Amino acid sequence: MAIKITEDCINCGACEPECPNNAIYEGGVEWTIADGTSVTGAFTLMDGTATDAHAPHAPVGIDVYYITPNKCTECQGFHDEPQCAAVCPVDCCIPDEMYQETVDQLLEKKTKLHLN
Repeated sequence: MAIKITEDCINCGACEPECPNNAIYEGGVEWTIADGTSVTGAFTLMDGTATDAHAPHAPVGIDVYYITPNKCTECQGFHDEPQCAAVCPVDCCIPDEMYQETVDQLLEKKTKLHLN
């Protein structure tokens, strides 16, 4: 499952540079699939919606940093544990129960995000 950032976030930003998928954004900032990935052109989001990789999407969170589940792989294929959770000083990066994914699904998502 993806990781989410709870309202306990203190907006320190420690998590953002640690994400290998560029899935973490400051609250209120739009996100794109292309940010920090090798994806160009058409891409299918988790909900089945087709989008352009460079198309901006509404922020998932407004007041605190957030993780877009469309890009979160729990660091599978990069690290042994989610790096956002490892560096968070207030332990607000936790599994997002709304997005149940197996390790294989997370690795497949990683491959789609990083074609090279």
